[in-house]
Amino acid sequence: MSSRIVVIGAGLGGLATSALLARAGHQVTVIEGQEWVGGKSRRIDVSGQRLDTGPSLVTFPDVLEQILDAYDELGGESGTAREIAGITLERLPEVGRYYFKDHQANLPVEQGHPWRESWERFEAENGQLGPAITHLLTTDPTDPGILGAVVKLLSRYGTRLTTQSYLDSLTWMPNDVKDVIAIHTLNAGVAPDQTLALFASMAAVMSSDGVFVPRGGVYEIAKGLEALALHAGVTILTGEPVVAVRKGEVDTATGTYAADYVVSALDGGILEGLLGKKSPEPSALSCSGVAIFGVLDEELPEDIVTHSVMMPDRPAELFESLAARTVPTQTMAFLNYYQAHTIYPNDRPVAALLLTAPPNGMSAAMEDEFVQSESRRFSDMLGLDRSITERMTDYRILDPEYFSSFGAIGGALYGAPAPWWRSGPFHTPPYNSPRTPWLWRVGSSVHPGGGIPAVLGGVLISTRRMLRKIS
Repeated sequence: MSSRIVVIGAGLGGLATSALLARAGHQVTVIEGQEWVGGKSRRIDVSGQRLDTGPSLVTFPDVLEQILDAYDELGGESGTAREIAGITLERLPEVGRYYFKDHQANLPVEQGHPWRESWERFEAENGQLGPAITHLLTTDPTDPGILGAVVKLLSRYGTRLTTQSYLDSLTWMPNDVKDVIAIHTLNAGVAPDQTLALFASMAAVMSSDGVFVPRGGVYEIAKGLEALALHAGVTILTGEPVVAVRKGEVDTATGTYAADYVVSALDGGILEGLLGKKSPEPSALSCSGVAIFGVLDEELPEDIVTHSVMMPDRPAELFESLAARTVPTQTMAFLNYYQAHTIYPNDRPVAALLLTAPPNGMSAAMEDEFVQSESRRFSDMLGLDRSITERMTDYRILDPEYFSSFGAIGGALYGAPAPWWRSGPFHTPPYNSPRTPWLWRVGSSVHPGGGIPAVLGGVLISTRRMLRKIS
């Protein structure tokens, strides 16, 4: 039997879900309030050069492969999904280069570096956890087959189940290396005492298994998932904000869509509002950001890698500022740098300077002191004779005010964080509730801060559950 399914939100989670549901034979309509698909993953043009917003790296690539396999398993010949999606991943030579106090180091840490010995030990103990984490990301927590992966992780962490408690137990590790590893929890938008211990292992797994960028840019994933959805017969409507959701119907500004089932790929707080519920303002929010995408007047020095990370001298102060929603004195920043004719088909070099910012809904301009001081600090760390922002002949800024237009309070990238013990298999909200059997959830509302692998892994789990229930 074919059901009418409305998917709200055309981010990566919404697109992947709609493709699988339509491939299984259901009538699927995706409704997106913005004029583009991809959600936070978006393609922009600056002076004729291509730049992609949102996630900048792909980790745990087998999760994406499993999405493509699931599409083929639901009908058609093997390999069809890969031909339609057309996504080709390219492995970067390093995870990135980290700049912290007087140190700079690649991951994996290079020979002769003071951190090399401790990093080798850490990677040896954690770098082989990639398959177990992938299994957790893609397997239903109720499946007995997940126990092997759980046991493997627990044997590493024991009772030290948060990132901070696990790193504190590594008495042999220099504190500076701990800070470099702990800063990865900002990928979830929160401090290391608010995330599961496996976030500590992520750096080692990325070092062992690699990080990737699709040829053409990360937005190629959104385009590939859109192509799969359209191939399966999905109707995708953009520029049509949803104004209300109830059993059997989804209302937009221009009409009403009947639905046997609704799948929300929205932030959890936004969905609550559409359901007519008033949610209390959360006491804690994940971080936001100021992102500057620019075209450079010349290539950077040859020793500048694709992905650089600048850390604050005192990470604890940054976490405190973000929690208080105040502008930090020093922040964590990323520089994604692409030479001409490399990942992007651009004829000029481009860069994205991404500054971690508080979720306070602020607007930002290039001349703001926060932007200028952090740009100068990062450029000094890189050894540049001119600031990154001074090298940009044209640019575009996305700030917390922009991200708040998606509905997230203050522009928080991942909404309100759940307690650390509910950010794994026991996450809240659940994919589906007995009180609303017609409503399902995917995307960052159930897996905030997990990036592309968590969103797509959650799609596999939620969609498989939904198809079993529908059938």
